[in-house]
Amino acid sequence: MSELPVIDVQGLTKRFGSKTVVDDFSIKVPKGAIYGFLGPNGSGKTTTIRMMCGLLKADGGEGQALGYDIRSQSREIKSRVGYMTQRFSLYGDLTVRENLAFMARLHSVRDPKRLVTRALEEYDLEPRADQMANNLSGGWKQRLALAAASLHSPGLLLLDEPTAGVDPKARRDFWDRIRRLAKSGVTVLVSTHYMDEAVQCDNIAFIAYGRKLIDAPSGEIASAVGLTTWRIEGPILQPVYDVLEATDGVDQIARFGSALHVSGLDQGKLEGAIAPYRGQADLTITPAKTGLEEAFIWLMTGAQDNFQ
Repeated sequence: MSELPVIDVQGLTKRFGSKTVVDDFSIKVPKGAIYGFLGPNGSGKTTTIRMMCGLLKADGGEGQALGYDIRSQSREIKSRVGYMTQRFSLYGDLTVRENLAFMARLHSVRDPKRLVTRALEEYDLEPRADQMANNLSGGWKQRLALAAASLHSPGLLLLDEPTAGVDPKARRDFWDRIRRLAKSGVTVLVSTHYMDEAVQCDNIAFIAYGRKLIDAPSGEIASAVGLTTWRIEGPILQPVYDVLEATDGVDQIARFGSALHVSGLDQGKLEGAIAPYRGQADLTITPAKTGLEEAFIWLMTGAQDNFQ
């Protein structure tokens, strides 16, 4: 018998005034998954996640999170959720240890001193325990925020663009820690518009203007969209770009450094479009795997902005 999903919601809808910011959203999230919600700023990602977890009351729809009804048992859900905001939200004029101690008291955990000591050790924060939070670098602030959000052993961890503005090493370390939490059974929901965050997720739901466009395992997004992609490399690509952009069979073209990624839904037409360039000595044409960025751009192109 398969395990019940940690989150199972149907038809979630949210309106602010005359604007529908989340429109008929449904999803099932398994335990221990790292689930990404990818979309542009203002697309309704964070609002959707907050409704899924009972942190914001929906105007329509129903469901459960962590076995509790999102409408009638939101208090029970909230006590079992950890939330890490995009902007550092702890107290800059408290030390690292004091911030963790405050969060331990806020969550009314048992043996708070022991939990704070364990968090300092697990997140390698002990050498900075007496340092003011405001004096930490971006990467260390991020690490402290994650330690604080997971201090009470939540079943759900919500991350809002968690690695924005941190260096690559800190980002890699952060995701290593997230994967360890997921392996231990914590379900992680990530709201982001950054591709390098989205690729870290097991599953991705693309959201635009409050609507879910696609929901699939990360490795299946490209095939679900249906685009075939070719990579064209060469020293002078702008003339090629200008011609192919207006050629039948090319549904999307994007520049990636010294290469063009040319995509289309009809594989035969796409190959016909790039055929005239195959004999050019200064160009290299190879098949490419359609990536999240191509899929995202394609889905966004066809999305209707209901906020206008």
